[in-house]
Amino acid sequence: MLSGSPVSRRVAADQLLERFLASSSRQRRSQLAALEDRAAELLPLLDDRLDGFDATGDDWTPGFLLQLIVAADPGRRDALLERYPQGWLAAPSAAGLDFAPLQRHLLLQEFEAADRLTSEHLRQLAGSDAIGRGYVYYSEVTRFPDADLESLDRLWLVYSRGRFGFSVQARLLAACGGQWDQLWPRLGWKHKGLWTRYPSAFTWNQQAPEGHLPLVNQLRGVRLMDALLQHPALKRRLALPNAAGQG
Repeated sequence: MLSGSPVSRRVAADQLLERFLASSSRQRRSQLAALEDRAAELLPLLDDRLDGFDATGDDWTPGFLLQLIVAADPGRRDALLERYPQGWLAAPSAAGLDFAPLQRHLLLQEFEAADRLTSEHLRQLAGSDAIGRGYVYYSEVTRFPDADLESLDRLWLVYSRGRFGFSVQARLLAACGGQWDQLWPRLGWKHKGLWTRYPSAFTWNQQAPEGHLPLVNQLRGVRLMDALLQHPALKRRLALPNAAGQG
């Protein structure tokens, strides 16, 4: 049974949220469970807070708050989707792609569906030949518009508490000294020398290893993954402050 008057509980919820928002990205991670436990009390406070965030930025906090709203009150999901029909996060496409369905999957934490749609978008960016054959050649990555790859990366980053995305994978590869064999087990894509079986053995939730998603098929070698992580758009994003969810 909860103790304290409704007013004191509300004040405590206000303080909890303000402390969370005033913290660094790294500090916020340690406070997530406390916010989830008090989600019902925080709901009246969250809509106004969302207006204070930059919808063109990389901060994962608004993505978490949106997911908190949906999880705490599923009845508000339709209202959120109606309020932001293209998604809360600005996700432009120079190729004319519609990233709204992907953003919806990520908001609802439907990560397997989001991963499949991301692969489809990569084929669309590569062109009609890639769509026809069902996969992307590494040599086609250079034609990906910067805006589209940036949007895909930001969508995964913002709706995963900064833990998923191509830029996260690029940062982890650098931390492994560029050694691909060290990267695969760190991502959870390989275990004891064996490739993780798709899709049943992958982890489709927030408890997955850092960088676990989105997936890139490695059965034909590392050149596609290397081309993606070396794309100028991602290299530029890694050079930004608080790159790839750090902070």
